[in-house]
Amino acid sequence: MAKNKAQDDGSWSKLIRDIVVILLLVLGIHSCVAKPFYIPSDSMMPVLRNGDRLIVSKYPYGWSYASVSFHLAPKTEGRLFGKLPERGDIVVLEHPVTRIDYIKRVIGLPGDTIQLTNGELSINGKPVKREVQPLLAIPVDPNLPSMGSSIDRFITRGADGREMLELPIVRETLPGGASFDTIDMGPGYTTDDYGPIKVPARHLFLMGDNRDGSADSRVDTSQKGLGGPVPFDVIAGRAEIISFSTDGTAIWYNPLSWFNALRSGRAGTDLRPERSSTAK
Repeated sequence: MAKNKAQDDGSWSKLIRDIVVILLLVLGIHSCVAKPFYIPSDSMMPVLRNGDRLIVSKYPYGWSYASVSFHLAPKTEGRLFGKLPERGDIVVLEHPVTRIDYIKRVIGLPGDTIQLTNGELSINGKPVKREVQPLLAIPVDPNLPSMGSSIDRFITRGADGREMLELPIVRETLPGGASFDTIDMGPGYTTDDYGPIKVPARHLFLMGDNRDGSADSRVDTSQKGLGGPVPFDVIAGRAEIISFSTDGTAIWYNPLSWFNALRSGRAGTDLRPERSSTAK
């Protein structure tokens, strides 16, 4: 009897050790290599949609306390093998105050002077190239627009009776050649005028692609914004690719609904911006 009990105790201790090893391995991969990320809002529309699942790489900018998943590490200064992002990169970061995960685009690097006038962005005194695009039509679903989103004003109904979003798109090209689409909902938003502000050393200026619906570096922390340029150390990783996207109709206890909820054409989308070598 005592022998069986000893065997049972040994089995349990081995199981616990195995679980701990697996958890440490997952934490290590999430913190040092890559981790999944879920988009919960419309702040990065039109590139990212509520319901997108991404792969975020952890190594392109080196590692800091923000690289550790689940916000387990104490705040410390500095990065191991640190390398600044490029303008146009989409990054995941810990909010400097709340430590909640955010996802935004890098607009300004250390030493840049950032200004917005009537919604038009300038970097170092030069207006960023803007090209108005045709309206972007996207089907409305339970995940889109997200609850409380400002883009719901663009909901219309198509000839087939289905609700659609018809979004006003402006394509921007930053110094260095990164090009991407943004949403510009027109005048009248408090974030349309900002600065000028110079980005301090080891800081980055971040903005959402949904320019009039993003709590980013233009917005005070009391309004869930980033409160200006953020320290480089809060950057956790770079968004690389959409793994899959769901429309919000899935029911957890019905596996068939999981497949029906998948949005077609989203999986495999590369999130690195197009870059022109001729842009300055």
